[in-house]
Amino acid sequence: MNIETALAPDGMSLSEATVAVVGAGGKKTTLYTLAKRLSKAVVTASVRIPIFDPHVSVVSVTQDPVARLETAGAEEFPLGLVPEREREDRYLGYESEVVADLGSTHDGPVLVKADGARSREFKAPDDREPQIPAASDIVVPIASVDVVGEPLTEATVHRPERVVAVAREAGLDVAVGTTVTPELVGTVMASDTGGMKDIPADATPVPLVNKVDTDAALSTARDIASTVHDCAAVEKVVLASMRDGTVRAVVWLAGGEG
Repeated sequence: MNIETALAPDGMSLSEATVAVVGAGGKKTTLYTLAKRLSKAVVTASVRIPIFDPHVSVVSVTQDPVARLETAGAEEFPLGLVPEREREDRYLGYESEVVADLGSTHDGPVLVKADGARSREFKAPDDREPQIPAASDIVVPIASVDVVGEPLTEATVHRPERVVAVAREAGLDVAVGTTVTPELVGTVMASDTGGMKDIPADATPVPLVNKVDTDAALSTARDIASTVHDCAAVEKVVLASMRDGTVRAVVWLAGGEG
């Protein structure tokens, strides 16, 4: 199974979907991998996004992305659309309503970075996050398997104190500095105040455990997926290595695996 199929809910396709990615440990890699594999892909953001020109054919800085999209030639895809270059190393993102307009206008996929993580492996959102467009079809909460076994600190986790708060709401006895376990990762990914926060009612969540590069990591990722299914009624959890878009496994709600 390829990653485009794995991340599509049953009966859906990514080919014309608005896909928002949230979490930590592979958002940008996921966006850029999908952009290369999907026809007529647009890459954009509702939050700040690091400079990504090398990962698309063209980046257009425009306050009217819908109009720009209407003039795009086939050779310009995958196309990056952003409103402003904030500084040398990053662009700003559009308001969520603008991204929603892009999704309703475009006859291809719109891939959206919808929160930030400062290059950490795991996170929980703050009060202002995520910025998921209301018209999103699919939301992909991401965490990296590499965080398991590491201490719950800012070295690998964005906002460890928020992770602690979300985990305690779910009944886990954790604190900043605690060793991160698969149960902790899966619990936070599945929480309505964690990875599932503010997902629109009409959108389908498809959690992704990333950096599953070894058999040992695959075993750990399966444990994360099992906890996600224990805590949230998601259809499936994808276990993958997004460096090359390799799907290692798909763990289904009913207990099956593909």
